[in-house]
Amino acid sequence: MEATPTNKRYSGRVFDAAALEHVRGILRAHAGASRQQLSYRVCEALDWRKPDGSLKDMSCRVALLRLHREGLIELPAPRRRFEPLRSYARRTPQGEPGAWLEAPLSALGTVRLELVERASSALWNELIERYHYLGYKPLPGAQLRYFAYAGERLVAVLGFGAAAWQSAPRDEWIGWSSEQRQRNLGAVVNNARFLILPWVRVPHLASKLLGLAARTLPAHWQARYGYRALLLETFVEAARFRATCYQAANWVYVGDTQGRGKLGDHRLGQVPVKTVWLYPLVADCRARLCR
Repeated sequence: MEATPTNKRYSGRVFDAAALEHVRGILRAHAGASRQQLSYRVCEALDWRKPDGSLKDMSCRVALLRLHREGLIELPAPRRRFEPLRSYARRTPQGEPGAWLEAPLSALGTVRLELVERASSALWNELIERYHYLGYKPLPGAQLRYFAYAGERLVAVLGFGAAAWQSAPRDEWIGWSSEQRQRNLGAVVNNARFLILPWVRVPHLASKLLGLAARTLPAHWQARYGYRALLLETFVEAARFRATCYQAANWVYVGDTQGRGKLGDHRLGQVPVKTVWLYPLVADCRARLCR
């Protein structure tokens, strides 16, 4: 049951034999603890933290579960069982299609972004589930979500979350080592969702919103998480979209994925090939990310 790996990597962290034995010792010492409590204790013992200093609990839970499934540790049985989230079933009048809007960008007036707060979170989820081709699932890690308004009219929603652990085109563009990537990946933010509501037809609105997000997000990220975002990334499904709006908003195309998925799984062919686009939020972002 307790085979010893050689420098296994889970959730971006290397577990060598010493680290694995440390984890086993924690599990033995706290045999009555829940999986969540064990995750907190492992994070504290390994000093596994986010850039803002808080515990990297969700990454640790994933790592412990993978270690358990590979027979390297034995976790206690889960105390509650959850069905996988397949869709966001909520339907409200606010999420119904709005009146058709077709106009030049100049006719919209002021375009602005508003952060999604707890009270409005359900509407953001509903709109993504109903109208985005990927549907809804929780964004990973540190995140910011936005509603986009033209005047008082809701026209789009955007979501930003944790960066992909590995992306060869991005990593080659940055030029960082694996240690530098592990240390600084939190400063890369992924534009995971971008939806112009399907009843809105306004040329150049998408690139306008991307530019606005690039100017707005850094201050919000600093305020919420206590550190500076340095680089935006996104992955655009090559067979479905041309990424024209990202190009128009001065994002940089750096290459294509190999279909390995967000965590860099080496079982190829799992996901569609995507083009990789980057937007530096500071002029010296590569130098900072390589520290």
